[in-house]
Amino acid sequence: MTGVILDNINTIDDLRSLNISDLRQLAIELRHYIIDTLSQHPGHLASSLGTVELTLALHYVFNTPDDKLVWDVGHQAYAHKIITGRRDQFPTIRTYGGLSGFPRRDESPFDAFGTGHSSTSISAILGMAMASSLQGDNSRQHIAVIGDGAMTGGEAFEALNCAGASKANMLVVLNDNGISIDKAVGGLSLYLTHITASRRYNRIKEKVWHKLDGDTAQPGRHKAKSLGFFQRATFLAKTAALGAPNLFESLGFRYFGPIDGHNIDELVGVLMQLKEIKGPKLLHVVTKKGKGLKSAERNPVTYHAPGLFDAETGAQIKSASDGKPLKYQDVFGHTIVELAQLNPRIVGITPAMPTGCSLNLMMERMPHRAFDVGIAEQHAVTFSAGLAAQGMLPFCNIYSSFMQRAYDQIIHDVALQHLPVVLCLDRAGLVGDDGPTHHGAFDLAYLRPIPGLTICAPMDEHELRNMMYTAQLPEQGAVAIRYPRGLSVHADWKNPFQKMEVGKARCMHEGGEVAILSIGHVGNAALEAALQLETEGISVAHYDMRYLKPLDTDILDTLVQRGTRHIVTVEDGVKKGGLGSAVLEHLALRQCQDPSLILPTVTLLGLPDKFVTHGSVPQLHKDCGIDSESIAAACRQGRKK
Repeated sequence: MTGVILDNINTIDDLRSLNISDLRQLAIELRHYIIDTLSQHPGHLASSLGTVELTLALHYVFNTPDDKLVWDVGHQAYAHKIITGRRDQFPTIRTYGGLSGFPRRDESPFDAFGTGHSSTSISAILGMAMASSLQGDNSRQHIAVIGDGAMTGGEAFEALNCAGASKANMLVVLNDNGISIDKAVGGLSLYLTHITASRRYNRIKEKVWHKLDGDTAQPGRHKAKSLGFFQRATFLAKTAALGAPNLFESLGFRYFGPIDGHNIDELVGVLMQLKEIKGPKLLHVVTKKGKGLKSAERNPVTYHAPGLFDAETGAQIKSASDGKPLKYQDVFGHTIVELAQLNPRIVGITPAMPTGCSLNLMMERMPHRAFDVGIAEQHAVTFSAGLAAQGMLPFCNIYSSFMQRAYDQIIHDVALQHLPVVLCLDRAGLVGDDGPTHHGAFDLAYLRPIPGLTICAPMDEHELRNMMYTAQLPEQGAVAIRYPRGLSVHADWKNPFQKMEVGKARCMHEGGEVAILSIGHVGNAALEAALQLETEGISVAHYDMRYLKPLDTDILDTLVQRGTRHIVTVEDGVKKGGLGSAVLEHLALRQCQDPSLILPTVTLLGLPDKFVTHGSVPQLHKDCGIDSESIAAACRQGRKK
């Protein structure tokens, strides 16, 4: 049972047949449904709770899906999914074969644009608005909902700059909840707080509202002429109260707000009138992240994606963790604190993910040496390069799929200038439920061509610590360390630091007929396969390559000299351009140098040339053929060749 009204919302027309009082009740039912469902089927909770009224108002007022609505960041869109024909599927959210946790064009016509990374919505709707204009359709509306810190991303401001000079029929809804995943940081956050907290501005604004109609609770008060008067009056109020013109108006947008994002009457009234105003507009909406669940309201960082919790009390349901290994990200967090205590040059940088990557541990201990730069990956990398240029040693921690956004900065600002920046790529490989927008599938392939960049991946947390230790030693240059989301291997994670021999593999299991070459955490599945094959009487060697660049070509030459019949390469990145490609390239070069060489046959195991769906990591590893069973099968088959 979802709710008396929600049970009858099967199409968007059902929603639009309701009156305002029904919408208020529907918001209550929808919020309860999200809480009840996510308590048992974990997902992004607090963000979607904060946008319930806004979601209902937008679909109530605008003619979606013909009018285009883009959600940025996509984890705000759970209510949107529920009321656009996916209510009964909602319990499958983020599960294998179920709904995606983010909007996807191939999932519903109401998902106008796929969003999983931040700050893309304004660019997308500007493109859509311009396309509509070029096609002669000047009636279609184009709406972007941008929030959860996404306005701190550089692409959002690039789009604002372009859109403000256009005549595009578009509306940007700034969902201002004062937070992204962690607490919002930077000058923009302070500016928005200044607007919403200015007593003088809000006092003048309320006087204007009352002068227009006398009743600020009724949506009917917003006549188009009055709204124009309100805009002009509040512009003067803002200028007087804030001491400067409004930022968004300076960029060419007509600014409205701030208004209460949980007052559905006011939302509907304002949106009805904004439909009649042409050109670029921005509506500033203030919401509470986690609205409706007290524990989420008090602690929106924890309840951004809290896992299992009690729907009544909000208390998280913790699984027993005694004796379990720490997560890789936690090992990183503790290790960088240790290293920073030893090396005063070390600083930490993250683009808005201090809790997720555990840099918050350094922020607590050394607040002046750890920086959260907001959702700004490009800036994070170049900021790190600037620190390095002046003698510091930055550890720049960015999720693997987010690092894709800073590729030019890695090349142009770090590698080209030979600056010692340590790029820590968290969430490398398959991340599971977040799916293709967040899988760290491409890092090995996109980093390998960059000159002067050392690339390594630990098989366990001991190697992660040693790689971090080695990276901060003199003359190491730019280093990329990539590691997966979640648990590592050993309960005794804190090993004494040891310098690693850069570019050298380690033998994990001796053997002769077949050799498995793995890189990263997936090497644990490779070792399991080698041990299983040994019980079958098949002699398999296993090498943890550790470094993709420089590659241990001595090991490859040794395998050739030994007469190894078959090599299986294993990686949790795309096969094209990664470890397998590097091995084939070297063997091809050796064959060119000495055509008489008898080379082993090679099987490449890794991620396929397609985008991998969402689901549990073990299921996805099996689908992609990089689980222990698939690795063993490849070794058996290769032995027969």
